[in-house]
Amino acid sequence: MRQKDRATKQLENKLQRRIKRQKMLSTRRGANNYSLSQLLETLHESYQVAMKFSFWRFSHTVLTTFCLLGLTAASGPESNIQDIELKIGIVQRFGSQPTAKLQLEPTKGDRLQLKFTEGNKQQILFTKNPVKLETVMQALPQPKVEEVIVLGTYRTFETAEDSANKWRSQGMEVEIAQPERWQVWAKRDVYSTPLLRRLLLQNIQASTKEKVYLDTKVLKQVPRVSWVVDGKRHSPNDLEISTDKNLIRVNKSEKPEFARLYAGQLNLQPNAYGTYTLVNQVPLETYLRGVVPYEIGTDVPIAALEAQAILARTYALRNLRRFAADNYQLCADTHCQVYYGLNGAAVKTDRAIASTRGKVVTYKNELVDALYSSTTGGVTASFSDVWNGDDRPYLRPVLDAPTNFWDLSKQNLADEKNFEKFINIQQGFNESKWDMFRWHKETPLQDIIKDLQKFLQVKNSPYAKFKTIQAMAVVKRSQSGRILELAVKTDNSTFILHKDEVRSAFAAPTSTLFYIQPLNKGKSELWGYAFIGGGFGHGVGLSQTGAQNLAKLGWSSPKILQFYYPGTQIKILSKEIKL
Repeated sequence: MRQKDRATKQLENKLQRRIKRQKMLSTRRGANNYSLSQLLETLHESYQVAMKFSFWRFSHTVLTTFCLLGLTAASGPESNIQDIELKIGIVQRFGSQPTAKLQLEPTKGDRLQLKFTEGNKQQILFTKNPVKLETVMQALPQPKVEEVIVLGTYRTFETAEDSANKWRSQGMEVEIAQPERWQVWAKRDVYSTPLLRRLLLQNIQASTKEKVYLDTKVLKQVPRVSWVVDGKRHSPNDLEISTDKNLIRVNKSEKPEFARLYAGQLNLQPNAYGTYTLVNQVPLETYLRGVVPYEIGTDVPIAALEAQAILARTYALRNLRRFAADNYQLCADTHCQVYYGLNGAAVKTDRAIASTRGKVVTYKNELVDALYSSTTGGVTASFSDVWNGDDRPYLRPVLDAPTNFWDLSKQNLADEKNFEKFINIQQGFNESKWDMFRWHKETPLQDIIKDLQKFLQVKNSPYAKFKTIQAMAVVKRSQSGRILELAVKTDNSTFILHKDEVRSAFAAPTSTLFYIQPLNKGKSELWGYAFIGGGFGHGVGLSQTGAQNLAKLGWSSPKILQFYYPGTQIKILSKEIKL
């Protein structure tokens, strides 16, 4: 028996003995059930024992990571930047659709190298032809049960991480996953058997009011990836793809013009959801060439491009932990930063990246939480306006305008009258000429009901079983005007939507910077609501639209960044800066 399996068995036996003793004591004293803290203490003890055998492997991984990041004393700033390699999930859940296909192609005059294990033997194949990855559903000899304890479901990683940290503070081993929405799971390596999971669930439910549940799936078939080279079909679980020129085209469609060009190496690997992820291993500075053009564009002032490059670099290094559950670091969409490879790379954006090489935004010698969005709607938000967790001193309300014509300290946007007046001002802001700066959307009640029911069902909320909405009202705003609490009265309950939940619950608003008006449309009954607001996205930190306007006014990239992140400094990445 392997050491970890043996430790798990010992843990179950230990728990059974403790519970038996606890039941005896409970009978004598009338005490409560085996407590959550006792359970976690026992789990922690045995997990530490189980993991000791692999400590050398962990130590090796940490040492390797620090070397890659150039944080050893012998490395200077230039080598730091050169050596950082990122792992980006460019196709995250390949195989979730049975008909999913991916085509991998070498560039002209090059060839693909495919490395994989087949029958306990490592294979290396070369081909100048495209390789098509296909998924087929493979029937299992007998049904397989997969389950995980879900401790919470969230719209964003930031809120999920705050929840995860609260569980950790109670002694719980947890991990953050993204099967669809972000979730916090009881760590699968620790709570690794049905008995442990059920004991944990029972104790959590008995000791807290958190809406946790056991997500159980019975699988009769699983997706398997296969591909053909030289007439022979292969179906490994892991596949490493590289080329001599270090360039690979990836195409999700049948049309050649939709292929995206990626530098570096690709790995097809299993993820935490029973499907596969195509991961791009790429150097940081090359990665930025596939981010900056897609995040802010290419035909914008150079100072705005430089600001975006510095922020994108900072953001990437600050967020390497996001997909630890899936064994990569960042995704390639708006849940992280948009990264579409080198198709959009341009001379102007490349110049901005090169001129800011190694530069990051810091606060007290630590990388900032380099959040940014398309538009702020005229005022930036604090971190806690949108997510749960501690505020960042450098992320606070700033009037998004070149001149300070609205004093936020005297005309507080938490006041509903002030807010409505503010949101109806059109001119004087950095974003005034932008389409999404102000918006007015009217939505029929039946559509609002449908969206809200879907949102609550995904969250496994007890409020989901309603038939109609009787009233809605904003009950609390932040100093930046963002909605903190929105009350919803239905035919069977009244509940509160908090912060960024509002954007998930309704299709109309594109930010939380809005107010609502009930609409009757000339009838006696409620027809629906008007959503009247501004901005697109969370509104925290830099506005990409606002940065462009400030750059047109002659502002430099450092001045733009210090405007949106007050009290910060721009520094060259070094071992002294905390990641």
